[in-house]
Amino acid sequence: MENLSFHDGNIFNLLHTRSQDPSHEVDQRMQLHSSLIRRLSQEQELEGHQGCVNSLAWNSNGSLLISGSDDLRINIWNYSSRTLLHSIDTGHTANIFCTKFVPETSDELVVSGAGDAEVRLFNLSHLSGRAEDDNAIAPSALYQCHTRRVKKLAVEPGNPNVVWSASEDGTLRQHDFRESTSCPPAGTAHQECRSVLLDLRSGAKRALADPPKQILSLKSCDISATRPHLLLVGGSDAFARLYDRRMLPPLTSSRKRMPPPPCVNYFCPMHLSDRGRTNLHLTHVTFSPNGEEVLLSYSGEHVYLMNVNNGTGIMQYTPGDVDNLFSFSNNLHDVESPPQVSTNPQNGFHRNCNAATVKKCTELVEIAKRSLEEGTDVFYAIEAANEVLDAHSNDIESALRHECLCTRAALLLKRKWKNDAHMAVRDCHNARKIDASSFKAHYYMSEALQQLGRCKEALDFANAAQHLNPSDADIVAKVESIKRDLQAAGSEKNEETGAGTTRVLSLSDILYRSEANSDSSHDMSRSEREDSDYDEELELDIQTSLSDDEGRDPESNAMRGSLNLRIHRVGDDDKPMENTVDNASSGTASSSQNDRTSYQPEGAIDMKRRYVGHCNVGTDIKQASFLGQRGEYIASGSDDGRWFIWEKQTGRLMKVLVGDEAVLNCIQCHPFDSVVATSGIDNTIKIWSPTASVPSIVAGGSAGPATANVVEVMESNQQKISRNRENPLSVELMQRFRMQEFAEGNFHPFECTQS
Repeated sequence: MENLSFHDGNIFNLLHTRSQDPSHEVDQRMQLHSSLIRRLSQEQELEGHQGCVNSLAWNSNGSLLISGSDDLRINIWNYSSRTLLHSIDTGHTANIFCTKFVPETSDELVVSGAGDAEVRLFNLSHLSGRAEDDNAIAPSALYQCHTRRVKKLAVEPGNPNVVWSASEDGTLRQHDFRESTSCPPAGTAHQECRSVLLDLRSGAKRALADPPKQILSLKSCDISATRPHLLLVGGSDAFARLYDRRMLPPLTSSRKRMPPPPCVNYFCPMHLSDRGRTNLHLTHVTFSPNGEEVLLSYSGEHVYLMNVNNGTGIMQYTPGDVDNLFSFSNNLHDVESPPQVSTNPQNGFHRNCNAATVKKCTELVEIAKRSLEEGTDVFYAIEAANEVLDAHSNDIESALRHECLCTRAALLLKRKWKNDAHMAVRDCHNARKIDASSFKAHYYMSEALQQLGRCKEALDFANAAQHLNPSDADIVAKVESIKRDLQAAGSEKNEETGAGTTRVLSLSDILYRSEANSDSSHDMSRSEREDSDYDEELELDIQTSLSDDEGRDPESNAMRGSLNLRIHRVGDDDKPMENTVDNASSGTASSSQNDRTSYQPEGAIDMKRRYVGHCNVGTDIKQASFLGQRGEYIASGSDDGRWFIWEKQTGRLMKVLVGDEAVLNCIQCHPFDSVVATSGIDNTIKIWSPTASVPSIVAGGSAGPATANVVEVMESNQQKISRNRENPLSVELMQRFRMQEFAEGNFHPFECTQS
């Protein structure tokens, strides 16, 4: 794969074109050309903060960089000299999570949001004429209307009067500097701060089929640069939401909780749309530079690309489509019919079968098949298949595309990274569309469904594959294997039924229900909560019954045992609410069933590409960004201190760089130059530019992991993600307890690894 060219053209040809006919488009294409990305290396380290750097943003012309930190300061950096201009003592009392330059203000106005639930506006001109160490200035505007941490700010290009803030209290607020420069703290008597643009305190969905009910703790928001009426938000569930600000109701106060307004679109990969009992949530959402795509980064998951408009080739699905993807819908006659490999153009595209392209794709498919047979270089074999299917799908005949789909599905099932089995299901589904009698498509579909624990559906496909090729020994063994799994599952279910075992509530179930019953308390001010019985205490009795040979998964190294929970409210005479929880279970289940019956769920836009290799578990401020003015490359930070760059079109990994000693969170590309700024748990900001003498997947072949070890790095990251998936209890507890600490005013400014 090292010798395979990228899709942005030859840089020497671009230079020649620019010399003959200078244009802005050529400059955009050259800003972060693949040949420059492959030479990225750390140019400089900016020192000036005393805590984790949680936020980075450039001004509109790229002359200044702003950063916010756990040290409660905003720093302003000069780009040309790479020096610190100002370090502002903001007056925040908790970690700063977001900072922005306010547009069209000559870069004099900057805004910050923090864990103290405040949004502060500063005028940098107030620093002129002061001594270097005299950097405490009063905010020009102070907004205290949020009740939980402010995680993200958004500004509209060309608008110097308004800033939007997204908070974990479930609201997105619009602050207009022309109307007010302050507001009283949330919950203050007679407070009527009418700044709520989105009230999502009853907006979270556990699954696409469920009605929105719980608090959607907002983690991220963005405004489209090309269509600024479009607003994108993401938070504590799996669904990003797109709103048209022109269609939203007037601003309101937060005194009365409002039903969530209808959104233009939900965005969520189909395989993540029905996972309400996990700690899955978004950490970052953003528009592409042209506003036609969105990028979603999930905690404990991967990065996904989606189209904004539900146009040609974009799949908008409903809850019913999720189950249909796994079902065997063709009858036996269809399966036994001869293969029908279409050679007609699909999706309205004219198939231009260029001989050189077909030859290259054929060779790539052969490389992938050889890796599958030998069991080696699986990651690069999948990239070879991606190149064929994502870059040249419309340039090759259906027979070759079918072969590549089946081969990639088999490779994904062999690699077994998180959700690889779901991706294999998609490939097999598409392969069956091409050839309804494909043995490979049915065989690998049965393997994928078995890996997903859907043994009943897996058996349907396995039986179909056996009818197609009765003499194949592998499918005979597969059918028997699935039958054994079904029998084991049935026996286990019968044992539980015979023992009178009731369904064990997960921590997510309990916390979810608890949140539903605390709507009014959430709207109280901090002082009101302290005077009430709002504070609750979780008491966990953890009992494990593990012998030396039982309860441990040797591959995942995860402990498996029983978990008993007792929950009681402080002041309730220390009487455990064990019976209350059980009774609530049946009531809530009945209520939930009624809600599902009456609720008409909306559709959601599915993914069109996935980017893998990094790890996003430790922090909920981790960004995924488009690089360059054309957004042709995708970058994300990682819990291993590295940052990853992929080609957007194919998902091919282009670069892996070490940028932090612990966790790298923030990635911001310069507006025009071939420069990227990154930050994380370290107290410093790293500046990256294409200064390496040798192009490489790592930093010039010297810094970071050796090229041969890149796959090992990604394997390690996948194991971390899988451990988080298999044992989400500690992460979920930590997040909820940290939110409780915030509500009580117990901040920990320098504990940023779980921000």
